Formats: sequence, C-alpha cells, structure tokens
Amino acid sequence: MRERYQARIRQKTYVIVCTQQYFSTVEKIGGPAPRRDPMQIARIETFLVPPRWLFVRVETDTGVVGWGEPVVEGRAETVRTAVEQLSEILLGADPLRIQDHWQVMTKGSFYRGGPILSSAVAGLDQALWDIAGKHAGLPVHVLLGGPVRDRIRMYGWVGGDEPAEVADAISARLEQGLTAVKMNASGRFDRISNNREIDAIVARVAAARDVLGDTGDVGVDFHGRISLPDARRIIPAIEPLRPMFVEEPTTPENSHLLRRITESTSVPIATGERLFGRHEFLPALQAGIAIAQPDLSHAGGISEVHRIASLAEIYDVQLAPHCPLGPIALASSLQIGFAVPNYFIQEQSIGIHYNEDGEVLDYLADTSVFDFHSGYIERLTAPGLGIEIDEAAVREAAARGHAWRGPIWRHKDGGFAEW
Repeated sequence: MRERYQARIRQKTYVIVCTQQYFSTVEKIGGPAPRRDPMQIARIETFLVPPRWLFVRVETDTGVVGWGEPVVEGRAETVRTAVEQLSEILLGADPLRIQDHWQVMTKGSFYRGGPILSSAVAGLDQALWDIAGKHAGLPVHVLLGGPVRDRIRMYGWVGGDEPAEVADAISARLEQGLTAVKMNASGRFDRISNNREIDAIVARVAAARDVLGDTGDVGVDFHGRISLPDARRIIPAIEPLRPMFVEEPTTPENSHLLRRITESTSVPIATGERLFGRHEFLPALQAGIAIAQPDLSHAGGISEVHRIASLAEIYDVQLAPHCPLGPIALASSLQIGFAVPNYFIQEQSIGIHYNEDGEVLDYLADTSVFDFHSGYIERLTAPGLGIEIDEAAVREAAARGHAWRGPIWRHKDGGFAEW
C-alpha cells in the first residue's frame, strides 16, 4: 500500500514539475505564457444613450470587453443604480462563471424579482455571455449548443391609430424588407367599449390585411389596455382576418384570466414582455398561451430566457421575444433564437416611433449584420453576441443622455387608463 501511495505522490509531483517547466520554457522562447489565474472583471461602465436605452460595458483584465443592455423603459436611471450595486459582486470575479454570478445577483440580496433587479441582471448577463463568446472565439449560440436554424424571421411595429396610417406604415415596412408587422389594436380604450370602438379595431386590422395580402402577417397588440369582457368580444371579431397573434389581451398581473381567453378563440395568444422569469411564465403557459414573449433585457438575460424557452417547449409554446430596444438586446435575442428549437419570430425596432435622437444602427460599427433578407436576418457568426459596438458613438451619445418617460393616460372621467 505504501508503494502505491508513493507512486501516486511521484505522479502528482511529476505533473507539477512538468507544468512548471512548460511555463518556464514558454517564457524562455519569448512566447506569451499561458494564463495561470482566471480572467477577472476589471471595470464596469454604464451609458444612458438616446432614445431611451441603457448600455453596460464590462471589461476584463485581459482586455476582453462585453456589452449588455440593462434597461426598463422609463426607468433607465433606476436600473443604472441597480447595475452599480451588482457591480460590487462582479468586480474582481471570473467572468466565465456566468451561472454562478446569475444565482448570486438574483438571490444574494434575499429579496428577489421585479423588473429593476431582473433588468439589471439581464444586461450584465448579456455582457458576460459576450465575454465568454469572445474569449472562446465563438458566437454565443454555439456555446448554448450550436445553431438549430440559419436565419430568423423578423417583424416591425407600425402603429394602429387610423386605417390609412396603418396601410402606409405597413407598405413602408414591406419596402424595408419585412414580411410581418405588429400594430396596436387601439389607443386609449374605455373600461367597457362601445360598438364604434370595436368596429374601429376591426377596420384597422382589415386595412392591414388588405396591404399584407395572404402572404404577410400581422400581430395585434392589446397592450393590456382592454378588459377581459372586451377581449372576448374583440378577438372573435378579428378572427376571420387571421392575425398572427393577439398580444397581451390582459395585464400581466391577471395571468389567471388568460385561460378564459385562450379557450374562447383559435387566434394564437401571446404574452410575456412584463414577465421576468420562469416562475412568472408558468401560469401563462399552463393557461394555454401559444407564444411566449420574454424580453432579453428584462427577463434575466440570456441565461434565464434560455431556461424559459425550455420550459415553454414542454407546453408546445413558441418564443417570440419582445424587443423594441437597442442593438445589444436584439443581438442577445437572436443568439437565443439560433440556439432553441421553439422559436417563432423576432421583434426589432429599427425605425420605430420611439427612436428619436437615436437609432438601433447608430451604435454598430457594422450595420450589415441586421440587414433583412426576404424578411429574415441571417445567422450571426462573429464571436460573442455577434455584433461590434461603436464605442465612440456610444460615449458621444451618452454625453447627451436622455430622460425618457412613458406617457400617463387618463379616461374621460379622469381615472387612470392603461398605456
């Protein structure tokens, strides 16, 4: 037994000696010595950039830089503070321990959840995956198991206030190279609608169908503005126009009402932009939604949305991530899309009405990665998130900053109305 033990000791000593000799040999011949210690996160910066976004830049001590987009629209400054607090966890740590960092960031303060914390985590998680991909020389979707598709179908937002405006906006999107759009069902909507309001919704969707013909698709976004009884009246009225989906037919806190909608129509029901993790998606999935819409900048980033996709697959639910945001959120969404099988379509905000004083493509060194090809974006192949951020443009825009806020709507009687 002693001889076996001494042999094991000699074997371990041999490995250590050989490793030390390898390092000294590399150093003698002038080559770069392999790194003995893991990378460390050396610097974290945030940038408020127009029109309404927040970017985060994470730099390692080896010079590898990752970018993320942690933002809640209208609360960017609050999320920025959360990112600064979470940075205390990450500075000096190994950036490749992504899942461990996610656990600590989401659970380490004991109190959990909510859009501010989840969005701050989401942007940092995106940046860590970007670093991991660049460190490995691979796109993130390869790190997630490799591509399951070569391109992803895209859609854009077109408004929805007047039939004539809808038709013109859709025509512009078709010229842009898209084959699918999304429109609001209405503007401010009464708690219980009248016939005129319902007829106006039907007319707008009909106008969209006229322009799109039989080959194009339109999603109809209720935006949580419409009550349950009205949703059950309006969806059957537009069902003959074959919408691609109806989005947010009720507010996120009323997910317990979704089954009463899904069981009353053949139109696919979509929701999820205001749900921030697997546990919040579970009741919606159990209620029979057809399309889950997690936001990569809200729902815990790449790590959590990848898990949401797996959960959704169990319920035969497709993913169509919410993304009226910037280039980093879009690239993160696409990385998920290339890696998960149950992916339906991707929202993007190039040319959306929110984009004043700043556009998606303004912050990219190479905008061709987001070119549309017959309604699709081709698979991103560059390492990390697959995009190159124009850092000079980001810093210049951050000098202008922004203080974007969502509108506050009122009903005719002065009471609060859902936006």
